[in-house]
Amino acid sequence: MNTGSNKPGEAAVAEDRTGTDESEAERALGSRAPEFVKARRALHLSWQVGVFIVGLAVVVAGIIMLPLPGPGWVVIFGGMAIWATEFVWAQLVLRWTKRKVTEAAQRALDPKVRRRNIILTAIGVVIIAVLAGIYLYKFGLQMPWKIEDQ
Repeated sequence: MNTGSNKPGEAAVAEDRTGTDESEAERALGSRAPEFVKARRALHLSWQVGVFIVGLAVVVAGIIMLPLPGPGWVVIFGGMAIWATEFVWAQLVLRWTKRKVTEAAQRALDPKVRRRNIILTAIGVVIIAVLAGIYLYKFGLQMPWKIEDQ
């Protein structure tokens, strides 16, 4: 049998060429600045500084939104995506985050995990309903302290 290799025990493996352009673009690390910017060192450095400042502003806005109303984590990851257009470290962090989120989503879709989550949610709702019933039986719709006397 011809395995496509000269070494014994090795088998030739065909490369998957489907979606090569998209997968190569996803795998490529480094700057995604236009070529005319990369060709001039000073322009590329100023481009990187600009991308860093814009990304930093978005990340800081996301951090501010964490305790305040707003989509804090979404904005933080948006700032990371801005940084990832230019910096390898941000691309690696973003890839790691995407992998972890995908793994968590797959675990959440597991039927056993879904069943467990539904059971725990139902138990929590029953406990809250019992506590609310006890409170309403004991105090009615009034607060347990008298605000008028203060």
